[in-house]
Amino acid sequence: MMRGKLVSESALDNQRQAVRPEDLNDQGTVFGGHVMSLTDVTAAMAARRHAGRPCVTASIDSLHFISPIYLKEDIVLYATVNRAWKTSLEVGVKIFAENPYNGERRHVASAYLTFVALDENNRPTAVPPLIPDTYAEHRRYEEADQRRAVRLKLRKQK
Repeated sequence: MMRGKLVSESALDNQRQAVRPEDLNDQGTVFGGHVMSLTDVTAAMAARRHAGRPCVTASIDSLHFISPIYLKEDIVLYATVNRAWKTSLEVGVKIFAENPYNGERRHVASAYLTFVALDENNRPTAVPPLIPDTYAEHRRYEEADQRRAVRLKLRKQK
């Protein structure tokens, strides 16, 4: 049996990137696709840390944009593995815009992504169980199972 891992062992906190002019759309805010890319990369890093192997994005459940991000702000991302199943895992990402001069932060987006771990032959392979420790981790663990049930139900309908 594979050793379980605590949520904190694979969590990524404070991943950051300065907003550059080329990241902006014609409204002067960061392209949503740029935020999506940073979200996917950050989530993949957390998934890989948990699985101890390469992981590929299987789905992005939801990416909710709450507020725009502007030039001269930093994008700050936090990613945690919410649940691990047999070969897949869910990663939650919270995205913030931060004023680099005073540290003020705004929550600007959130997302849930599912990853599949791959073996040497690029086939799905087992991932370690996740061990939630705090109340919030237990809540996210249970909610991830509910989101997975919805995903599987939708897949069967297609």
